[in-house]
Amino acid sequence: MSDDLILYSNPRSRGRIARWMLEEVGRPYTVHYVEYAAMKDDAYLAINPMGKVPALKHGDTIVTECAAICAYLAAAFPDAGLAPARGTQAHADYLRWLFFAAGPVEAAVTAKALGMLAPPERAAMAGYGTFEQVMDTLEQAVSGKTYIAGDRFSAADVYVGSQIGWGLQFGSIEDRPAFRAYWAGLAERPAHKRAN
Repeated sequence: MSDDLILYSNPRSRGRIARWMLEEVGRPYTVHYVEYAAMKDDAYLAINPMGKVPALKHGDTIVTECAAICAYLAAAFPDAGLAPARGTQAHADYLRWLFFAAGPVEAAVTAKALGMLAPPERAAMAGYGTFEQVMDTLEQAVSGKTYIAGDRFSAADVYVGSQIGWGLQFGSIEDRPAFRAYWAGLAERPAHKRAN
């Protein structure tokens, strides 16, 4: 497989998460910026039928969705050390929190921003339960920790950290001391700074 890495992105999008991950991997990559209107063009829909960014092309392989891009890059470039060893508690935590942030956190934050949170009597029908449950669970996950999965930085920190950092910046995630402390350490990473 070719090692050519192409990120399709827009500076005002979740593509910033994928770019941070690419910087952590440390391999050369190219960014193709896609204007929002052009995301519905046939040429881009052939890359991502959802007409959204980011999308990552690695040789002939295409990956979409930020959490999937993070997990893919960690697996494709194991020498970067961005995924814990399989079969360990750290790996279980890595998967759990990576997909918790991509599922319940993203869904709850979006639902709240749109004013569409499930009413309390129907919270069990929502994959995230309640917004409060999600925030409490996320707070427990990062409290007193430098990294979310074991004692080393991983792709899960890129994704979870991005969700928290973005949420704190725009007020979509509750401003809690545990969130601030966790994000403060990640925001200082050289790869994060290069990506921005």
